[in-house]
Amino acid sequence: MFKRAFYSVLTLLLATPALAKVEAIDGYVRLLPPGSPNTAAFMVLKNDGDKPVTLTAVASPEAARAELHTHLHENGVMKMRQVDGIKIPVKGEVALKPGSFHIMLFEVRELAQGTPFPLTLTLDDGQTISLSLPVKPVEPMKGMQH
Repeated sequence: MFKRAFYSVLTLLLATPALAKVEAIDGYVRLLPPGSPNTAAFMVLKNDGDKPVTLTAVASPEAARAELHTHLHENGVMKMRQVDGIKIPVKGEVALKPGSFHIMLFEVRELAQGTPFPLTLTLDDGQTISLSLPVKPVEPMKGMQH
């Protein structure tokens, strides 16, 4: 009887997919630029799991809409584009930073430096990560001409 119960539990554990071990490091939300209701969030996503995982959605009660974006160079011009997901490799990481992958936040309520900003990340394995990010002032992007 115990042997049968043991094998039943073992089978259940092996059949249940393990969630990736993803954490967000050094995250922050950029303070709203003057005259703009839109801003961005940045962080490093680290996957310590044995399977790749993809960030597929993001949401915040403080923004009307949140999207995953990247920057592309087209004909010498940098353009921002929405992406369906951001893949985080096995035992690897991906940086969401200015001029690269990032989270766009649209129609954000008033932000104040030092006030935590709530953000929820959703991964393709069903995992959600709830964050409370600091708000930091806008810093110019390195290597970018304005």
